[in-house]
Amino acid sequence: MSVLFKPYKIGSMELRNRFMRSATTSYFSDDRGFVRDENIELYRGLTKGGIGLIVKGHLYVMDSGRAHEGMAGISHDYHVPRLKELTDAVHEHEGKIVTQLNHGGYNSLTDRAGPSYYRGDDWSARAFTEDELHEIVVAFGDAAERSLEAGFDGIQVHGAHGYLISQFLSKAANKREDEYGGSLENRMRLLIEVYDEIRSRVGNGVPVLLKMNCDDFSADGFTVEESAEVARAISMRGIDVVEISGGGFGRRDELYERARSNNPELKEAIFAGHAEKIREATRPTTMALVNGIRSLSCMKALVDGGLTDLVSMSRPFVREAGLIRNLEAGQERATCTSCGACNSREVFGKMMLRCQLD
Repeated sequence: MSVLFKPYKIGSMELRNRFMRSATTSYFSDDRGFVRDENIELYRGLTKGGIGLIVKGHLYVMDSGRAHEGMAGISHDYHVPRLKELTDAVHEHEGKIVTQLNHGGYNSLTDRAGPSYYRGDDWSARAFTEDELHEIVVAFGDAAERSLEAGFDGIQVHGAHGYLISQFLSKAANKREDEYGGSLENRMRLLIEVYDEIRSRVGNGVPVLLKMNCDDFSADGFTVEESAEVARAISMRGIDVVEISGGGFGRRDELYERARSNNPELKEAIFAGHAEKIREATRPTTMALVNGIRSLSCMKALVDGGLTDLVSMSRPFVREAGLIRNLEAGQERATCTSCGACNSREVFGKMMLRCQLD
């Protein structure tokens, strides 16, 4: 019998099953970064739907690191009470929720800055000084403490998708010549410092997670071999969960095929092939895998076969908050068709995130 629907422990935190809702921004917080009533009801619905672990859509740790309009914040103490209402809504229905902490870096709205000077097609960004990097590390630690005050059960660091930490890991984005650039050891320094700062603030009893790219899918950026080395290093340091995603600075969609597994049972799990390499580097650290997973048969193959411990999904829960209850009752796959309408230019950032097919 599959273990998918059985409890799973991450340190002292017990999940009711092996399903994880990957962090998904609703693009619906107000100008000060406060979540709205609609956000709270979204998370209430998700936990009532039976998800084992929910990751809150990313929160900016500094005002200057806000990556887009509608992004929620945790940069000030005044953000805490409203976030506490959100976690209370999850805990009322026996769910678990962790916060995702992030800094936009080159994507920031008010201060485009990152590892190095960079010029895009219609924008440019400056390089952070070492003193500013130290301030960012402290800001992650402050945000981790606020996360616990707000009632979150753990903290996830966003190290994927071309945001600040992902930018530092990428050879294409990071051209620094100091101790934060050059070798992979140097390029992962900011991530390690952020993790160490958070761990020093929350202690060993609180789960700390990392979302990271298996591959930037760029011509000359972060590769799966480097990803495995970073995952190994952070696992040895004591991270509780590594969630594998992909797509970062300089992403080219046609390169995604190189991440697939040769196992036909895992065909729909887009990053399964790369995950096999990272799994070997991180075992026995808990691993989660996201992207493309839709069928119960694939979910079972991933977990029962030992490739990953947690099945992480995003868009399926946008359409079907009760997906886990439905799967447990016999439904064979998510009803999400991966059409992408929920995050199309026409609607993304203009309304509360929802499925556009209903």
